Formats: sequence, C-alpha cells, structure tokens
Amino acid sequence: MAGERILVVDDDRLLRWSLARRLAEEGFEVGEAATLGEAEAALEGETPDLVLLDHRLPDGSGLEAIPRWRADHPETAIVMLTGHASVDRAVRAIKAGAFDYLAKPVEIEALLAVVRRALETTRLRRELQRLREEALHRHGPETLVGSSPAMRHVLALVEKVAASPGTTVLLLGESGTGKDLLARAIHLASPRAEGPFLALDCTAFPETLLEGELFGHEKGAYTGAHARRRGLLELADGGTVFLDEVGEMGPGAQAKLLRFLEERTVRRLGGTRDIPVDVRVIAATNRDLEADVRAGRFREDLFFRLQVVPIHLPPLRERRGDVTLLATHFLERFSREQRKRLEGFEPEALAALERYAWPGNVRELRNLVERLVILCDGPRIRLADLPRHVRGEGEAGGGDGGIRLPPGGVRLADVERSLVEQALVRTGGNVTRAARLLGISRDALRYRLKKLGIPGSTRGRG
Repeated sequence: MAGERILVVDDDRLLRWSLARRLAEEGFEVGEAATLGEAEAALEGETPDLVLLDHRLPDGSGLEAIPRWRADHPETAIVMLTGHASVDRAVRAIKAGAFDYLAKPVEIEALLAVVRRALETTRLRRELQRLREEALHRHGPETLVGSSPAMRHVLALVEKVAASPGTTVLLLGESGTGKDLLARAIHLASPRAEGPFLALDCTAFPETLLEGELFGHEKGAYTGAHARRRGLLELADGGTVFLDEVGEMGPGAQAKLLRFLEERTVRRLGGTRDIPVDVRVIAATNRDLEADVRAGRFREDLFFRLQVVPIHLPPLRERRGDVTLLATHFLERFSREQRKRLEGFEPEALAALERYAWPGNVRELRNLVERLVILCDGPRIRLADLPRHVRGEGEAGGGDGGIRLPPGGVRLADVERSLVEQALVRTGGNVTRAARLLGISRDALRYRLKKLGIPGSTRGRG
C-alpha cells in the first residue's frame, strides 16, 4: 500500500540506492542505512513497516540482529538479503523471525512480490490487534462498572484468575448479573485472548444435542448425523469455552464434561479416538449447585471440578452505590450508538433508579436505559420517563422486590403482565427459566404470553 515505510539496510551503496529508487516509484516511503548501528537508530525513530536487511554488514551480522529487532518491533516485517544463498541459511533466517529470504542479485519483480506479501501480513496483524483492543474496550474488565466493595472484590478475582490461563472458573449469581460479560472479560484479560471464545447455553438443547454441540460427532453417530462435526471444545482449542447455566446439564453430559476436565481430551459421539485439546472452561449458573448436589441432581465430583475458582456476582440490589454508575455508563453508550445528545438523568429519576429492587439485575437496567435513550425527546431523562413500576407507582417490583396493593387498587391483569415481563427480562427471554421463576409450567407461561399479547422467546425448549 502506497505510503508504507520501508528501510533498506545494505552496505552496498549502489544496490541500496537502486532498491530505494525502485520502491519509491511504487509509492513507498523509503529510508536507507549502511550499518546495523544506522538501522537501529532508524528503528528507534519512525518505525518502518518492513526492513530489507543484508546478511553481512560492516558492524555485525544481520541474521543475528533479527531476533532482537523482532522482539523490540513485532509489527515490522524483515526480509533477509544475502549474496551467499544456502538452504541452511534460509532456514536459520526464517527461524530467527524473518518473513522471507532473497538471494543477490535481487530480481526486482520477485522482491516486489515478497514486499507486498510481507506488508499484507503486517496489515492483517495490525487489524487483528485493533480488533482485539476494540473487544477489550467493549468486554474487558474495565467495562465491569462498579465501585461497591462487592464489585471491587470481583474485579480483584478476575485479575488473578485471568493470569492463570488454564484454571477452571465457576461464576455464580442471579440471571442478569453479567456472568457472560465477566466470562468474556476473563478470557480477554488472559494469555488466551488471541484464541477463540465460544459460548454454549446449556438450556438451549436437549441432552443428546447438547453432547453433540460440546463434543462433536462422527458421521452416522445418530440419526441426522450426516457428516463429521467438531464440537465446541475442539473448536475452541487454545481459547475458552463458556458454559452458561451448567446446572441444567443432564447426567450424561455431566459425566462427559467431568471426563474432559480430568483428562483434557475429547471423544466425539460415535468416535473411538481421544483428541487432546487445550481449553479453559468457565461455567456459570444461577442455581444453588450445592443444593442440587445434595438432592442428587448434580454430580458432586463435577461440582468440585468446576469450582476451582468460584466467583459470586452480587445482585444489583446489593450494589446500591453502583446503580447510578451503571445507568450513566449505559446512557453514554446508547447515546453514542443512537447518535443522540443526552446530558444525563434528572436527580429525581436517579433517586427512583436507586430505590428500585432490579429483579432483572444489570440486564434489566441496561435494557431500560436503552429504551429510555430511544424514546426520550428531552435533553435529560426525567422521573416521568421511567416506567410506573420503576417509579414505585403500584406495580410489581417496588422497593423490596415484592408486590404491594396500592391504596387506589390495581388491575389484576396489569400485575400479571408486569410479573411475566419481569420474569422474561430477568431470564433474558428464556421461557423455561421464566416459567420456573413464576412457579408455573412452560406451557402455562406460553398460554399467558399469548393471552397477554407478549412476544415469547422459543429458547429453553427441551
């Protein structure tokens, strides 16, 4: 790409001049150096995108300089030039970190082809780094907003566990507390950040399909398995797998997950070969797994394997000092996304947000602020802009999270609608888990969704 900078390092003045002139004709900015000392001074200035480096220089070996330069300038590609070509020297140059190796006399078209490939690699590497930094900005530990003692404790644990890239982590907390965000933050703050981050909602599949998603299957392993398929644990090799709602796993999947955690190998359904994989497992649940262990619903040995490092995310009602911080954070974020100029919240609106019990936790607050940003016409969010139940005006979800009959009475249908909507918000639209919160069957909840005209999610079947 025109404008990229190339440094030509060669003690042959004529060759250096001819290469520099030809590269400049291609639109590159070209610098010249006759010695390693001059080249190192140039590298400390405006770092070039690529270095054409002679093997033998008056003050040392270019080959020996490659590892040091690559360590100090990892985004700079190096192409080795030499008048004494050999297979052994080419291999040594590549092992030292050179992108490629060319023999003198240099064929200019071959050189330009190598330069273009090297610079394309450099551009891709920089784009990957930019995307990683962008992901860190969106999902890294700094996005876990909160100054309450409980959240400071969580962030301290994140920092420690991220530094241990293979440790299994169990995230505990109510729905909507941000367990998925925390899992991604751990991944991005760890040495595994360059690897994949793959998530699986254990409530989204019946047990047989869940095992296939997690471990993969061979062709013909079961009806419908028309081709071999790798599972998430295999696909995430070198990265992290996040198992959301791990407490919903059936006994078969639990047994296979335990085997994986003990042996770090995957055997596809219908397969006979154990495949070693390097994956960190982060599991999450809103269930009381210890109670499930006592009741025989969850394997005790798997529970102990998962909770190597348990991290409890406190519900928002226990983080009162964080409500204003989070609301302001979401307001700024969604204002940017919607390209609206909102100055903030009126004091009365913030006071109402602080009083509200937030049964749906951070997810409910985030969704509410997004809706407010979209609908608000004024410069600031007012108390009147908030929903009635958040203002505490006679709907479910008052200050103690219970249901209170206001002095003027209330329509029963409004209470039912509010409770159903809150259950869906709290579970992220998962009908199965929302029905469990309301103490009714999934079919009964679907009936009420249809009766009340509330769009229902299909998640949670099976």
